[in-house]
Amino acid sequence: MSMEVASESQTSTYTVQEAATQTGLTTHTLRYYERIGLLDAPTRAPGSGHRVYHDADLRRVQFLKRLRTTGMSVREMRRFVALYRLGDSTLGEREKLLADHRCVVLAQIGELQEAVAAIEYKIASYHEIGTATYWTDKENKQ
Repeated sequence: MSMEVASESQTSTYTVQEAATQTGLTTHTLRYYERIGLLDAPTRAPGSGHRVYHDADLRRVQFLKRLRTTGMSVREMRRFVALYRLGDSTLGEREKLLADHRCVVLAQIGELQEAVAAIEYKIASYHEIGTATYWTDKENKQ
């Protein structure tokens, strides 16, 4: 997903609480992402000075959440965002970073599939043993 910034006239605005609700993150996490540079400092509402988030900010947060869900470290995420901020000259580096991470994720998926297969085997084994015990117990009671 793109991390482009929409112009403020073409975007909805959100308070930090609304942004948290929309993204499923806490307000603390949003502020943390700002503090460590994953998110740009949000614009401030005139008068109150409260944070104002835009649709592009929420799209970036959703992309970062996906990276986190796949196990990408905050350090790698910061590297990706830093490259993004440097512009199109870093497209190749960003692509490589994501491709390398994809390989890691695919390997994890393979390991999880093997783990599920082992669990399913055990469940089937226990079911057979349980069924055999059930029928043996029932025959002895008759």
